[in-house]
Amino acid sequence: MKLTSVEMFDLRNERKETMFKQNRSKAPRRERDGLISHILLQQGDVHGDRLAITWVDVLPGSSQKLHSHAPEQVYVIIKGKGRMQVGSEEQDVTEGDLIYIPSNVAHAIKNTSNEMLSYISASTPAFDIKELYDKKVI
Repeated sequence: MKLTSVEMFDLRNERKETMFKQNRSKAPRRERDGLISHILLQQGDVHGDRLAITWVDVLPGSSQKLHSHAPEQVYVIIKGKGRMQVGSEEQDVTEGDLIYIPSNVAHAIKNTSNEMLSYISASTPAFDIKELYDKKVI
């Protein structure tokens, strides 16, 4: 049976009430330049693909390269301190801070301490994080 485009749209947008659970220790990992990224939720993991989440550990003295992408994003600092750049603005960040990053604005974070800097990144809409890491976009 062939579905019409309206029926396919309805199937794709049907509400799913399924829990998705991912532990950091079992999540796909990417390591580059002193950053260890644990991909907790990415495009294709759940129905709807509206959200992507990563847990990132930044080694002392390491920094993320300046990059941008279409999804808007937030970083929530959960451990340590560092320096965040969003566009032309730079600010010190510490545990408990939330940083909003608009769509297509260049951003990066640097660990300025002697301890691990850890943050959770959430972006919407979701994108294929593994693909972006493997292509070295982020």
